[in-house]
Amino acid sequence: MSPSSFIEERNALQLASLEAAVIDSAYNPKLRPGQGGEGDSLRRDVQRWVRTIVIFIAVIWIVGLVDAFVFGGQLRTYGIVPRSELGLRGILFAPFLHAGIGHLIANTTGIMVFGGLVILRGEAHFWLVTLVGALSSGIGTWLFGRPAYHIGASGVLFAYFGYLLFTGWFERRLGSILLSVLVLIGWGSTIFGVLPVHPAISWEGHLFGLLGGVASARLLARRSR
Repeated sequence: MSPSSFIEERNALQLASLEAAVIDSAYNPKLRPGQGGEGDSLRRDVQRWVRTIVIFIAVIWIVGLVDAFVFGGQLRTYGIVPRSELGLRGILFAPFLHAGIGHLIANTTGIMVFGGLVILRGEAHFWLVTLVGALSSGIGTWLFGRPAYHIGASGVLFAYFGYLLFTGWFERRLGSILLSVLVLIGWGSTIFGVLPVHPAISWEGHLFGLLGGVASARLLARRSR
C-alpha cells in the first residue's frame, strides 16, 4: 500500500466516523449542541420554579382585584373567624384574600423572596411548606385568634421564613446552614411579626405559620437522611 493510498483510506475512515457521529447526534437528544446535559436541565427547573411562583402570585392578585373592583371587598368575609363554624371556611380561603393593594404588595414581596428561596430547595419542599404553613396558620388562628376576620397569605409567608430559618439546624449540612444564616442576617427582623404589636395585624396567623414552617423543616430533614 502506497503512502498516498494509506492517507486517503485514513481520511475516508475519519469522514465515515464523523458522519456516524453526526447521524447519532441527530437521534440522540443528549448529544445535540445546546440540548440535554445538566445545564439545560437546571435551566428548565428554574423556569418551572419561576412559573410556579408567578402563577401563585397571579392567583392571589386576581382574587384581590376581583374582590376590590367587583365585590367591593365583600369576599373578605370569607376569612377566618376564630371559633365560629362559618369561619372554618377561612382556613381554605384566607391565604387568597387581602385587605387592599398595600397588603397584596407586602405579601407578594415576601412570597417572591422567601418562597423563591424555598423552591430552590425543590418543588416538593415548596409545596409541603406551603400546605403545612397554610393549614397550621389557619387552624391555629381559628383556635386561638382574636374575634375578627383574619385574611392574607402572610401565614404562608411566615411558614417559608420559619422553614428557611431552621432548615440548617435540622439538616446540619453546610449549604443548609449557610442558607439559614443568610436569612437570619438579611431578614431576621421578620421574626417580630409574631408579636402582638398592631391590632390590625394577624400576629396569630404569623406565629402559627412560622411554627408550621419549622415543623416542615424538621420533617423534610428527616426524609432527606
